Amino acid sequence: MRKIIHHLRKQSEKDRRHILHLTTLVVGILMIFLWTLSLGKSIANTSTKEAIQQDLKPFSVLKDSVVDGLNSIKGQNSSTPSVTE
Repeated sequence: MRKIIHHLRKQSEKDRRHILHLTTLVVGILMIFLWTLSLGKSIANTSTKEAIQQDLKPFSVLKDSVVDGLNSIKGQNSSTPSVTE
């Protein structure tokens, strides 16, 4: 490790920045890859699927109430006479 650090210190600042950017990119891609693998395993779990369904119920109720509200507004607008010039 000391040899690597010593070698990096001898490089120009431009080269060190390139190495830094490349290392950051590689570590970031590796972290995203590992996160994707762990996410796939946790979503495939049946208890997680049931929990997701339970979490989505309030949103489906909200969606239904918004749709009903929009339909009632559309129904009120169609029954009122339109003003023509």
